[in-house]
Amino acid sequence: MKKILIAISILLAGNTLYAQETVYPAPAQQSVIFLKNATIHVGNGNVIEHGTIGFSQGKITVVGGASTPVPADIKVFDLQGQHVYPGIIAPNTNLGLVEVEAVRATVDDNEVGEINPSVRSIVSYNTDSKVINTLRVNGVLLANIVPEGGILSGSSSVVQLDAWNWEDAAVRTDNGLHVYLPRLVVRSNPFGRGAGIGDDAIKSSLERIESLKKFFREAKAYLAEEKHEETNLKFEAVRRLFSKEEKLFIHCELVKEMLVATEFADEFGFDVVIVGGTDAWQIADLLKQKNIPVILNQPHSLPVSQDDDVDQPYKTPAMLQKAGVLFCIGNEGFWQQRNLAFNAGTAAAYGLSKEEALSAITLNAAKILGVDKITGSLEVGKDANMVVSAGDILDMRTNNITHAYIQGRELNLDNKQKQLYERYKYKYGLK
Repeated sequence: MKKILIAISILLAGNTLYAQETVYPAPAQQSVIFLKNATIHVGNGNVIEHGTIGFSQGKITVVGGASTPVPADIKVFDLQGQHVYPGIIAPNTNLGLVEVEAVRATVDDNEVGEINPSVRSIVSYNTDSKVINTLRVNGVLLANIVPEGGILSGSSSVVQLDAWNWEDAAVRTDNGLHVYLPRLVVRSNPFGRGAGIGDDAIKSSLERIESLKKFFREAKAYLAEEKHEETNLKFEAVRRLFSKEEKLFIHCELVKEMLVATEFADEFGFDVVIVGGTDAWQIADLLKQKNIPVILNQPHSLPVSQDDDVDQPYKTPAMLQKAGVLFCIGNEGFWQQRNLAFNAGTAAAYGLSKEEALSAITLNAAKILGVDKITGSLEVGKDANMVVSAGDILDMRTNNITHAYIQGRELNLDNKQKQLYERYKYKYGLK
């Protein structure tokens, strides 16, 4: 009987192993790799035709033209005119914090309470999310993982999307705290953000904003003291905000709300970033003057005001570019991040150049998130985070990612969707 139970246990264990995911994080780069005969889109606006790029131990070592010397006895890939791009960065997402939105047990992006600066999204980031691999196949290699809930939700962190756990994934931890301003507009929709509708909603929203300012004033006074009889964890959690080691990401859409965001920068000296910024084009000169960057959310949407042009969300990136405002293009949610390249492609059709649109999802995002010294463009000394596409990565008709590298490690581009495609091809005799 004992032998039978052992045999069954081994059989079950074998089936379990067989059923596990076969997409593993890639090992560290061992050999030097060169990609040649490629169209290299650096990410800073420059394009190198028939270019050559080399990387070793996870870092880019060479970027040049066709005449760039290639050392002997190393791995060289002739891309035959394919395009090489920096890895796309998702600047505002709950990727890895939510798996199935309708199943509460898989949702970990929202904390109870109004003011939670000590919440750290990075420690809840799930590297085993099935969604991650579906983003990499569209060129998204890094993401800023953002918490939600309350008015001060906690800190975000930048991760790379090929890791065993959150410690491996972390590129920059706790890069900023996130504030979700309540809407300062009379709404007819009782399910909108904030409490109630009409004038009472405006009053309630202003009271919540004032309570947040009061918190920061008390925190400033607390941090100015050399010694404390008792440690206040919430005040300690915003210390790096006052020293400008972290940024304050303020989620808001309308002009009134963005003016409130500028007040936080003026009163407390915070490095403020506006997230959303639907109406940012209306105050672009002010944002430029105050050096406040903008993370634009989902441009494939209707304008917030009935008086705006129906294509205003498509035109906003070009208007910010012309005004000299630092901005990047983002998307809401988690699985939606796979469309980032196409969001940038739409902006390119409405006033941005192709390279400006590319910068809006690579180098600009890296600058805003504080990781531009190590990623965001294909320059010597930066991490070898790049993707190879057979066609234009911004065009869904030609986007075809053939290779992707994170820190020089070549990624397995398989994912759940591809596996299901192959499964049902087999079922119906189409293989």
